[in-house]
Amino acid sequence: MKILILDFGSQYTQLIARRVRELNVYCEIHPYNKIPKIESDIKGIILSGSPCSVREENAPDIELSQFGELPVLGVCYGAQLLAQKNGGEVFPSTIREYGRAIMQTSSNSKLLASVPQNSQVWMSHGDTITAVPENIEIIASTPTVKVAGYKFKNKEIYGIQFHPEVTHSIDGKQIIQNYVVDICGCTQDWTPDAFIESTIKTIKEKVGNDKVVLGLSGGVDSSVAAILIHKAIGTNLFCIFVDNGLLRKNEFEEVLASYKHMGLNVKGVDAKNQFYQALEGLSDPEAKRKAIGRVFVEVFDQEAHKIQDVKWLGQGTIYPDVIESVSVKGPSATIKSHHNVGGLPDFMKLQILEPLNTLFKDEVRNVGKNLGIDQLILGRHPFPGPGLAIRILGDITADKVKILQEVDYIFIKALRDQQLYDKVWQAGAILLPVQSVGVMGDERTYEKVVALRAVSSVDGMTADWVHLPYEFLADVSNEIINKVKGVNRVVYDISSKPPATIEWE
Repeated sequence: MKILILDFGSQYTQLIARRVRELNVYCEIHPYNKIPKIESDIKGIILSGSPCSVREENAPDIELSQFGELPVLGVCYGAQLLAQKNGGEVFPSTIREYGRAIMQTSSNSKLLASVPQNSQVWMSHGDTITAVPENIEIIASTPTVKVAGYKFKNKEIYGIQFHPEVTHSIDGKQIIQNYVVDICGCTQDWTPDAFIESTIKTIKEKVGNDKVVLGLSGGVDSSVAAILIHKAIGTNLFCIFVDNGLLRKNEFEEVLASYKHMGLNVKGVDAKNQFYQALEGLSDPEAKRKAIGRVFVEVFDQEAHKIQDVKWLGQGTIYPDVIESVSVKGPSATIKSHHNVGGLPDFMKLQILEPLNTLFKDEVRNVGKNLGIDQLILGRHPFPGPGLAIRILGDITADKVKILQEVDYIFIKALRDQQLYDKVWQAGAILLPVQSVGVMGDERTYEKVVALRAVSSVDGMTADWVHLPYEFLADVSNEIINKVKGVNRVVYDISSKPPATIEWE
């Protein structure tokens, strides 16, 4: 059983899916203009919000008749669209409502069952439903929005002007559960164990006795993907871990050692010099990324050809990668082309195997935990694909990499030693193309500046800087300056995302 979420371009669409998944109900996100065939396993439809207005000439639209008698829930733009298409009126709000609002319910609707009066909800809209057709019953209001929720009479079609998927809507989870479980009748049986069992079975059926090659990074996604495939096909999985010279200090050796304990067939490839040569003289971040991607493909392809009769390429692609690579407005407006989605398979003439491409990051970790993967791997901070290349601002040299590796090692070790590592979503050090005057002993120095970065986040879409204790930062700064030759100044980045990004490049 699954719920189909149609995306009209809202920043909150993935949050809707996460909330449904938290109820152990499977769901999929599809662009409103690329709706899959409505099969019997689809039990309900959710229409997302949108940055567009239903009053615009080319506003996103759908044909509702294709859903038959399935329950439908419109959220914000989705609610306005449902109302307008059935004879209601939508106009610009006289009072634009953004942020918290207090909701009053006015009926015994299934959708709002167990939701108390004066429940706080989160609004984010510039239009308002000003009139509803006769076949619609208003079920919720706020002091400034008369139609905060409605239901079609004699049909399980609902619209809500607020966003139940955000945590600011206090009873939002209850509302989503009411819709998904009570109205759509979905069973809550989509669990990590159920996913593992069905995925291993699917891999066995799809791959058979074929060989699969997979590039490991030491991160959560590729590790969980590797173990799933390994459980399905055993020694027919061949893993390659490439040292691009841009990893953290000792990471190549430590990751290889950890994989041996997991029973994986892993080959480590030292390709540092090839990457350094390709990066020589490059300062532009995009140019560095492209050079690293090109060399990785060359090295990986060369190693894969040493394995006879490989037919599949395993990848740790996860669901946000897939979603972000599909546009709701067609290929010209694609949000981003992810490195895991397309490209490499075409180059290598292999079939692609992506066992995690329906999971969010937190779900991948839950699956990994149930697979028995070491918490040291599951709990690792995200690390950029280009590695330290985008944490060294400017051109890349082996000496700069060594300096940054030492700084990063001291910072990350200190976070672990002080039990701060697991309270941080991502941390690292950045080597700046700046030198500053300092004094060491009685001598004047003119050396490099490094910035430390630590952020808290749920999924990386937004992030806040972590308020690390001053004493901790003082100790780390002192240790870096004393132990890392070439650095005489340490700064701490206190920028949030947005407007800044997590990485500097």
